[in-house]
Amino acid sequence: MKYQIKNAAIELNGSTILNEINLDIIDTSHIGIVGRNGAGKTTLLNALRNKELFTEGVEDSPLEIIEIGNPTIGYLEQVTFKNENNTLLEEIKDSYKEITELEKKLDRLVKKMENEQDTKTIEEYTNALDTFEYLGGYTYQKEYETMLSKFGFSESDKQKPITSFSGGERTKIAFLKLLLSQKDILFLDEPTNHLDITAIEWLENYLKNYKKAYIIVSHDRMFLNNTVNTIIDISYGKTTEYIGNYEKFEQQKKENYEKQLKDYERQQKEIARLNTLYEKFRKKPSKAKMALSKLHMIERMEKIEKPRRANEKTFKMNLNKMTPSGKNVLSCKNLEFGFDKPIAKLDLEILQGEKIGVIGANGTGKSTLLKTINGLILTKGGHITFGFNVTIGYFDQTLKMNNEQHTILEEFKSTYNECLENEARSALGAFQFSGLDVNKKINVLSGGEKVRLSLCKILYKKPNFLILDEPTNHLDLEGKEQLENILSSYKGTILFVSHDRYFTNKLATRLLVFENATVTDYHCTYLEYKEKEKNKEPVEEKKKNRKKKETCKKTEEKSSKKELEKLEKEITKWTNKKQIINEELYNKENFKDFGKMKDLQKELEEITKTLTSLEEEWLKRSEFIEQNE
Repeated sequence: MKYQIKNAAIELNGSTILNEINLDIIDTSHIGIVGRNGAGKTTLLNALRNKELFTEGVEDSPLEIIEIGNPTIGYLEQVTFKNENNTLLEEIKDSYKEITELEKKLDRLVKKMENEQDTKTIEEYTNALDTFEYLGGYTYQKEYETMLSKFGFSESDKQKPITSFSGGERTKIAFLKLLLSQKDILFLDEPTNHLDITAIEWLENYLKNYKKAYIIVSHDRMFLNNTVNTIIDISYGKTTEYIGNYEKFEQQKKENYEKQLKDYERQQKEIARLNTLYEKFRKKPSKAKMALSKLHMIERMEKIEKPRRANEKTFKMNLNKMTPSGKNVLSCKNLEFGFDKPIAKLDLEILQGEKIGVIGANGTGKSTLLKTINGLILTKGGHITFGFNVTIGYFDQTLKMNNEQHTILEEFKSTYNECLENEARSALGAFQFSGLDVNKKINVLSGGEKVRLSLCKILYKKPNFLILDEPTNHLDLEGKEQLENILSSYKGTILFVSHDRYFTNKLATRLLVFENATVTDYHCTYLEYKEKEKNKEPVEEKKKNRKKKETCKKTEEKSSKKELEKLEKEITKWTNKKQIINEELYNKENFKDFGKMKDLQKELEEITKTLTSLEEEWLKRSEFIEQNE
């Protein structure tokens, strides 16, 4: 299979969106498309499905669209189902029509063979069985069971009609069907939206083993890093291909920019040098020919373009002019939180300057905890206590505004009534709302614009405790990186929920992990936590090892007590020796004998070293015994 686009462009409403598109898709292509919001990523996917959107690009060669093998394309365009009354299981099994039809055929043939031993029937059965095995007939049930589980569907959900599921759940069902369709090329536009970390990690592993091609548009850097082997970067209307995952792309892009800039500067110096020679000698008859040759050299040069930096314009803010809180920021004692009934129970102490990530599957109570701490939901039990001078900035993932009919400026000023207009415009300008932008209505803003406005409103008052619920949703890669930079240098305290593992790993030094109605506290980064999870021992092995450790601990404790007694005797012996030497040193009769005094001093130093070593060992063993009593 091959699908190739050469020298294409895309125009919408009379404006050129992309003017240099070159793309080559083969069977093993696992491509990630990246670029700023509005750069044309989704537009490119649409054009790849509807080739009529392509026009000729800016190169000298003509537009070419080459398709070999008549590739089929799968795309999650809209969430529609043939029969809304189908159960979830019926809808999923619809993706395995060929296999389920073969199952019925095999059943019929088995019954037929019970009554008659016809060679033709046996041969037909054997051929059908081979096809059944080839299509994955023995494994398809396990495949869809795993998918449903990882995407958060329970056993009871399987028998529910499609009409009973929420919009987000219906999107996930349609997405599962798309994956199961096994098209030649899958187009996945932000596939990790609405998925929790467990589902994202399962999807990563699924795509790693996917035998056909796919193209992903995503702002999830870790997801791209783990699933693609090529990156198409859209910048300034041009597509540029980079071989490798996201990390390699970032490195290559930086290196390419630096190399092109050096080459450009070197060529500009050479052009300046040749121009100087030309100007110097062009009016001298004996040198005119030589001067003209320098001009021809410039004309013959293949000019190197000055490289343009990626569009890095993004929001900015210095948060560190805040008034600091006390050392203890938050204390939760026996905190029970939930809506109708408690989801989990939690003891939590947060200190000034900590950055804590909250992770876990959807529906486990992460956002509920944040809302409870922020006072938006009443506790079901226990106590929440804030420390001295704590001021909170809360980011709600729903992006709720004071009034959807407000302009951006009105919305900001409705939160800060006493703020002068020029101050409000200055604050909004830092978040990329300048000039006439501030007159845009809230109800026409994109998700990314609403995130920036929400952050602007929250961060303007410079709180010293940030509670953030999915702050990276809707932000493009540059926006996420800038938010990471702002929050990494922030000297206040942060408690945040995020499904963005790259963001979580970069920011959090401590994690609260929600799982099975419990919250576990880990003092480590996300990748360190995953490494711990990977190295977890099986339960039985863990019990055996625990017993071994307990036995070893008791043996070591017993040994330490005996060793402690020996050390105490040794310390007493060397202390007595030290006292004798000190008495000798202060004996006036020895003052005149310099050699003896020198020997005594040296002996005292050796005894002091020995005593220090013994005392350190005694202290270490004493602490061990105290900790294990």
